[in-house]
Amino acid sequence: MKRAGVEDNADNARTYLRSVVDDATREHLQDAYLDAGPKLIDELEQNPWFQSFAYGPVPDYFASNPGSSPGGRTIFPPEVAVADLGEHAALVRDSIPTERWGVAPGPVLDGGRALIGRALVAFLETGNGSLRISTRLESLVLEAGRVVGVTASAEGGEQLTFRAERGVLLAAGGFERDAELRQKHHPVPLDGSWSNGTPGNTGDALRAGVAVGADTDLLDEAWYVPGLVHPDGLPVFHTGTRGGIWVNGAGERFVNETRPYDQAGHELVRLHVTTGVSHIPCHWVFDQRHLDRDSLGGSPDEPVRPEWLRSGALKKADSLAALAGLIGVPYEQLTKTVEEFNGYAHTGVDERFHRGETPWDQMYQHIVGFPAGPVMNYPAPASPDWPNPLLLPLDTPPYYAATIVLSDIGTKGGLRTDEHARVLRPDGGPIAGLYAAGNTAAAMSGRAYPGAGTPIGSSLAFSYRAVLDLAGGTAG
Repeated sequence: MKRAGVEDNADNARTYLRSVVDDATREHLQDAYLDAGPKLIDELEQNPWFQSFAYGPVPDYFASNPGSSPGGRTIFPPEVAVADLGEHAALVRDSIPTERWGVAPGPVLDGGRALIGRALVAFLETGNGSLRISTRLESLVLEAGRVVGVTASAEGGEQLTFRAERGVLLAAGGFERDAELRQKHHPVPLDGSWSNGTPGNTGDALRAGVAVGADTDLLDEAWYVPGLVHPDGLPVFHTGTRGGIWVNGAGERFVNETRPYDQAGHELVRLHVTTGVSHIPCHWVFDQRHLDRDSLGGSPDEPVRPEWLRSGALKKADSLAALAGLIGVPYEQLTKTVEEFNGYAHTGVDERFHRGETPWDQMYQHIVGFPAGPVMNYPAPASPDWPNPLLLPLDTPPYYAATIVLSDIGTKGGLRTDEHARVLRPDGGPIAGLYAAGNTAAAMSGRAYPGAGTPIGSSLAFSYRAVLDLAGGTAG
């Protein structure tokens, strides 16, 4: 951030984290996170595979909290060519367009995929470790109260034991794809099929830790996100909505549709559980004006790909009355909701949910394309004819409705850990030789999602602190 000329410091970030997380029991984890981050990046940048990380402005998610930054505190690794990674590139999970629809993956990895690809090759080049794919964790080896290894099963049923002289670090993701654990712990019954998490994240490491006496925390939580249901019947993480409105089963608008995705996801959960009105699924209602501006994965000449309508993922009607019938909501209430929203469009002020008033929202005023996503260099605002480009009236037939469900990018509850990533027992003492990071561990940020990169940043920071502790060094 200093290289980019951004004025900020750890104390501002600490103030922000304290305010957003609002949990004194996690303050030592926040301090460990803030301490580890710069040291870890400095060390990684000494490796030629990582080069220089770059700051990218993505606004903090809680704009009104003390210490919040309108430019955020997110950094990115540089892209990496698939050709440079060689055979190892195929081991990095594909993007959703490639994984789900067979879209050609392209010649480079970026974002988190670039980070993982670079880390994989850098690790293997040290010669100090090996990679075992298609090998499943079965249990931890416990001797005299200390974890000294793991048992695993390989393809074909081969049973393996790996012994560890210093300890075991569990960083195997969450349990988002395990229907049993989700239905046991989460407030909304989910089976994992709506998750955007890795299909193999079924809680093996969580179960292994609990079996040797580990305490757990936040098992009812996830990095919730709204999911837009696509023509294949499954949702995709929806980062923010530039146009149209979301309505519940009663035909009522209930949220700022552009607010940060974790907040929108949690609002879906809260209202679905507490109001007696269905919010999962809900309906994204928009008109031809919005579709002509942003399209639905199509082109300017054909803004909707045919499979959206053919599959029923998108419903189309010439009037709001007909659309209400198609999605099963009361026509009178839907009309009232749209009329109210149209009034806000003409004044530019969303009096109910304040869409377009935060730095996060305003980022979407400049983004053309669908679905929207953060960019680093904002072009001129789209739809300059209206006072608020995020509030365009719904008055241009035909009308459309897509389906929004509750998705996630992983669970965030797991094994309870200390500031060195040591796994704790219910009495608060560490289990000797056992560490956890990433979504295998309960989140440093508690029930909040402070800003872009929090999950992967936490995984990096606490894995780093675990390794320092394993090596007998100082973690700060």
